[in-house]
Amino acid sequence: MRDSFYLTDEQRQVRDLVRTVARERIAPLAAQVDETDTYPADQLRRLGEAGLMGLHIPEAYGGTGLGVLAFCLAVEEIAWACASTAVVYLVQYTGGFPIVIAGSEAQKRRYLPRLAAGEITAAFSLSEPGAGSDAASLTTTAVRRGDRYLLNGTKAWVTNGSHARVLTLFATMDQGRGRHGVTGFLVEPTFPGFALGKLERKMGVRGSPTVAIHLSDCEVPVENRLGGEGDGFKIALRVLDGSRPAVGAQAVGIGQAALDAAVAYAKERAQFGQPIAAFQGIQFMLADMAMQLHASRLMVHHAAALADRGAPSTAFESSMAKCFASDAAMRITTDAVQIFGGYGYTREYPVERFMRDAKATQIYEGTNQIQRIVVARELARG
Repeated sequence: MRDSFYLTDEQRQVRDLVRTVARERIAPLAAQVDETDTYPADQLRRLGEAGLMGLHIPEAYGGTGLGVLAFCLAVEEIAWACASTAVVYLVQYTGGFPIVIAGSEAQKRRYLPRLAAGEITAAFSLSEPGAGSDAASLTTTAVRRGDRYLLNGTKAWVTNGSHARVLTLFATMDQGRGRHGVTGFLVEPTFPGFALGKLERKMGVRGSPTVAIHLSDCEVPVENRLGGEGDGFKIALRVLDGSRPAVGAQAVGIGQAALDAAVAYAKERAQFGQPIAAFQGIQFMLADMAMQLHASRLMVHHAAALADRGAPSTAFESSMAKCFASDAAMRITTDAVQIFGGYGYTREYPVERFMRDAKATQIYEGTNQIQRIVVARELARG
C-alpha cells in the first residue's frame, strides 16, 4: 500500500502504532484464536496499554478524540492481523459511541474513561430473532416502573455480549409507534433479570463471541436510559453511519492480508519451470484484487472523513463503503484461495481463514442488500 497523502501526521502515527502492535503482538496468535474460538483478551489488553481503545472518545473522558478516520485506520491494521480481534475492537465503538453522542454527563463519566482505558468493553444490541434487517420491529419491551424500567424479551447476535460490562441495548416503549417507540438503555450484566443465552458457533471471526441475551423483568435504572424515550432508533442509525465505514475498514484489512499472502505465494510457487506470478492468468487475478482493494480503501476513507467533518448525513457514503469493501473482500479472499490451489483449501495456510472471516462483513452492521436499499433510497431523495 502506498502512503495516503491526505492523512494527517497524527493519523499516520496512529496507523503506524497500530500496525506495530498488530503485527508483533496480534498476528502471531490469530490462527490459534480461530482454531480454538478463544476470546482475544491479551490482544485487547495490549491495544489498551498502547492507548488505542479510546480513539473515538473525547479527551475530556480519557480518550484521544481522533475521529472516525483514525479509528478506521486502526481497524484495518488490526483486521490484517486478526479479524476476530478487529470485531471486538470495532464493537467498542458501536457500543461506546452512543454514550458519546447521547449520554448524560453522569453516563459519560461512569463509562467512557473505563472504555477508553480498555478496562471494560462494550456491546451493541439492536437485533432480535424476529427483527434483523427490519430493526424497527422490536418486540423487546421497556415499561417504566417508578425509578426504573423493566425490560422483557430476547436479543440476538450480540457481538461481545458475553464479555461486555456495558451494553447499549434497544427496546420499544410502544410497538404501535414503530421506530418512534424505540428507546436506548445502558444495561450492565449485573442488573437483575439479565441472562446470557446461546453462544453461536460461527464460520468465521470465531474469537469474537456472539450471544443471545434474555431479559426477564430486567431492572434498568432510569438514569441508564440513553437519551429520551423514543430517541433510540435515531441514535442507532447515527451510530451505524459511523460504524459501517469501520466494517468496510475491517474488510479492507482482511483483503489486504489475503492479497499480501497471494502475491508472496505466487512469487515463490513454481510450475512449468517458473513462478506462477509469471503467468498472465495469475497476474490478472492479482491486479484485479489490488484494484478492488484500493477502491475499497478510498471509499472507506472518504466516508470516514465526511463523518469527521460533521456532514449532516453520511448514510449514502457509509453504506456504499461498507457494501463495496465487504463484497470486494469476499472476491479477493476467494481468489487468494484459488491462487494457492489445493493448499489454499487447507488450514496450513491462512487464506481459508481470511475467506471465512470476510463473509461476515457482508452480513453484520446491515446486510449488503440493506446497504443497497439505503443507497437507492438516498439516490431517490436527490
